[in-house]
Amino acid sequence: MVFNTMYQLPAMGGSFGNNMTVYDMVRPEIRHMVSTHWTQFPPMNPLWHSIIGFTIFILGILCMIGNYVVIRVFSSTKALRTPSNMLVVNLAFSDFLMMFTNGPAMVMSCWHGTWIYGELACELYAAAGALTGTVSIWTMTMIAFDRYTVIVKGLKAKPMTNGTVMIRIISIWVMGFIWSFAPLFGWNHYVPEGNMTACGTDYLSRDWASRSYIIFYALFVYWTPLTLICYSYFFIMKSVFAHEKNMREQAKKMNVASLRSSENANHSAECKLAKVALMTIALWFMAWTPYLIINYTGIFTKTKITPLSTIWGSLFAKTSAVYNPIVYAISHPKYRAALDQKYPMLSCAGSSNDAVDAQSTGTTATAENTTETNVNA
Repeated sequence: MVFNTMYQLPAMGGSFGNNMTVYDMVRPEIRHMVSTHWTQFPPMNPLWHSIIGFTIFILGILCMIGNYVVIRVFSSTKALRTPSNMLVVNLAFSDFLMMFTNGPAMVMSCWHGTWIYGELACELYAAAGALTGTVSIWTMTMIAFDRYTVIVKGLKAKPMTNGTVMIRIISIWVMGFIWSFAPLFGWNHYVPEGNMTACGTDYLSRDWASRSYIIFYALFVYWTPLTLICYSYFFIMKSVFAHEKNMREQAKKMNVASLRSSENANHSAECKLAKVALMTIALWFMAWTPYLIINYTGIFTKTKITPLSTIWGSLFAKTSAVYNPIVYAISHPKYRAALDQKYPMLSCAGSSNDAVDAQSTGTTATAENTTETNVNA
């Protein structure tokens, strides 16, 4: 979807007519970074830049406030300073850093209609996005795997300690730095994207170094985490379903309605856990799949990529930094209680039955009390 329109770019000083292309919008000092693929497209309608810039601005405010609150509440509340919750804090920090490093630069570039910060800034912008994206993805994977360990394996599993979780967090950041710094040292490159207001990996070059990076990056930072998350939640649901079935059979033998003192028949543990699992997987898929599609389209058949289509990868990935604290923190009963005390105006604390419902969601035959935190974290 492209537009033919007159475009005024104050930073470059001139009016551009229908014969201009996206390539002509780029500042001279970084034109060598731009693929000739973009010379076939006219400049994007300025309205799109305004819409995307305003959207990123709002998302940035919500992201930084939401993730700061998560970090503040989890770090200052003794009951929440558990090894498992350190992963939630790491996710919030990574998401905060993603928007802090990428948001303002993209907003200003949208304002001017092109990338305005030069070659080095473009590379650092893209590297920061790759780093925080990788860290967020693998932190969510570790959260899912931690829930799998606690709920499926129960008391047979070795409990995660502060030392264990720190090793995992450090490993995630090291892997993030490796993948994000590789293009800076010749394995692929960071270049302006087709919309020319953001930078990312070079998915249009046909050399093996560029294409292999995209393939292996997708394998280790998209397909592997997605597989592990689906695997974890599949067996979590399977374990909880089996436990709930045993509970109902036992209650039937005892001629009672339920073995729990308080249970909402309309919201069984299976339903609640299924919702959590499906929402987590769906949101993860929605956030990172647009980037995968854009990159795969580029390395296999770049003719279908337009400047406007490249915007959605950045937008959906940055949107995930806003709803992650809601999914992984707001749904935590103890977090809601702490939030009510520290920030009453942001309170979302529910009734006392929430804790009971949360506990029933995470119960297993061997770890019923332990899983309350992990399923709702």
